[in-house]
Amino acid sequence: MKITLIAVCGGLILSSCTWVKVTSNGEGVRLVQSARAVESCKNLGKINTKVVSKVVFSRDMEKIAGELADLARNEAALMGGDTIVPISEINEGRRSFSVYQCFTTGRQ
Repeated sequence: MKITLIAVCGGLILSSCTWVKVTSNGEGVRLVQSARAVESCKNLGKINTKVVSKVVFSRDMEKIAGELADLARNEAALMGGDTIVPISEINEGRRSFSVYQCFTTGRQ
């Protein structure tokens, strides 16, 4: 019983943690939900992201979505992108994003 309680409490603590931090370059990348917002942008490619979706029990989907987006923002910055658009649903802690370059002078 004591071990079970410790495992559950540990899982609750871990599930509330943020695992992914946005880099300084990643902060300059915006997340948009609509492909219409990037119609006039240059497509740089695709990013596949993955985070842990279950620690003893399923993690909060909103936190998972945020962490996946943060990972994608970091990767997009390395590719020279400034905008990302999700192109898949979240499935078992995985999501794909398209990367775009929309601004040629500075970042928004």
